[in-house]
Amino acid sequence: MIHVINSLIRNFMPFAIGCVLPIMIVWLNSRRRILEDKSRTQIVLAALEKNPGMDIDEMLKKMAPKQKLLKEKLLAKLLWGCITLLLGVGLAIFCLCTSFGGGMTPSNLWFSGFMSAIMIAVGIAFLINYFIGKKMLAKEIEAEQNKLSAQA
Repeated sequence: MIHVINSLIRNFMPFAIGCVLPIMIVWLNSRRRILEDKSRTQIVLAALEKNPGMDIDEMLKKMAPKQKLLKEKLLAKLLWGCITLLLGVGLAIFCLCTSFGGGMTPSNLWFSGFMSAIMIAVGIAFLINYFIGKKMLAKEIEAEQNKLSAQA
């Protein structure tokens, strides 16, 4: 019985991780956005009921979620690039240590090495994206900062 359960888990785990998990992430994210929009709509309707002469456009501008600046987006890419690169390198070092010391099956060791290579590649891609974006968007970032300093 336990062998059957283990084989079912082993067979369906790639399907769950590869198909079900991304679908759940997208669904939860879209559901969160829909709920945020509904709550904003309810707030606006309640405010209009209490004060019909209210300027709706101004209220919506105040309630709208703030857009991230280009610099903040680039810094987030730098952060995620460093995190995934360091996690990938740490996992690779762990794989090397366990391959020399033993204690892990070759298939698990190979899988861990493959995952560390993917994490390193994703981290490098984020870092490349950061440095290229920083170079290409330098004028836009400067204009954005000038606009913010003029508003202050």
